[in-house]
Amino acid sequence: MIFSRFNLENSNFNFDYPVNIYDLCFAWNWEHDRDFVQILAKHCRDAGLRLLTVTSQNLEEVLAAFERRTILFRVFWDRASDNDEIFTRLQACCHSCATVFINPPEKARRAWNKATMHLELITAGVQTPYTILIDPYTVRPELDYIDLTVIGSEFIIKPAHGGGGEGVVHNANSLQCVHAARQEHPNDFYLLQARIQPVYLHNRPAWLRIISCFGQHLMSWWNPSTHIYQPLSEEDTTLIDCGKIHRIIDTIARVCGLDLFSSEIVLSEDGRYVVVDYINDPIDLRLQSKASDGVPDIYVEQIAAAVVAFLKRPAK
Repeated sequence: MIFSRFNLENSNFNFDYPVNIYDLCFAWNWEHDRDFVQILAKHCRDAGLRLLTVTSQNLEEVLAAFERRTILFRVFWDRASDNDEIFTRLQACCHSCATVFINPPEKARRAWNKATMHLELITAGVQTPYTILIDPYTVRPELDYIDLTVIGSEFIIKPAHGGGGEGVVHNANSLQCVHAARQEHPNDFYLLQARIQPVYLHNRPAWLRIISCFGQHLMSWWNPSTHIYQPLSEEDTTLIDCGKIHRIIDTIARVCGLDLFSSEIVLSEDGRYVVVDYINDPIDLRLQSKASDGVPDIYVEQIAAAVVAFLKRPAK
């Protein structure tokens, strides 16, 4: 048994049997994570760290090992329970033995609420699109008069929860659009947001997607139509205020408390750096070499390396 670098003080376990300790448990259930799992496994092997991957195929076996008190994880990374509740059982086991979480679930659930994040980010001084928050349809079916002129003749409608563009209306132009959209997710708050027009730099819209990974900021140009990343070149960094972007992402990370997420920032025509998509979690980790709208391969490698560096930090 190896107990070094593992915090057992708050654990509910009684160690009557040999315990198999892994540095990282990675739970996943999306087939497109397979390439990342292989990359992460290589980085862990090279660093001499023990990785256990959990899917629906071995979940019951791992849960049984927890019941027998024969397995523990120092760190748990959950990329499964957000769309498969059966994995919450594993999450509960990790809570019971004081495991460290990457993107802790309580912080992730809070970060998924765009309405909450909008209010907290503007309080923290982050520039966001002008936004009107709307109560859920089930709470207030009929809306009072709303002055839509403050968000422009065309605006964006977003439910407070959901990712991948689910439920988002990009070219709304009337209160009727708002009424229709709210009924798609009647129990959710909605955000009505002004469209932000990016300035063009070298014939390219100044629209950025930044992956925040344990304090590192992996910056790319982002095409909101094709969803294609293009990492910034050294010359590109002279066209924008990288220092300001780093400070914005640091602020978002402090507000949401997540280790790994992505945000979208636009340099507007009036010179403002506006966060148009606050926090994406979990992020897409498909390789760009396998899917044109995936994450650049070099960034996926850097994310795996950053996870390993996190695992090697001394336990607090």
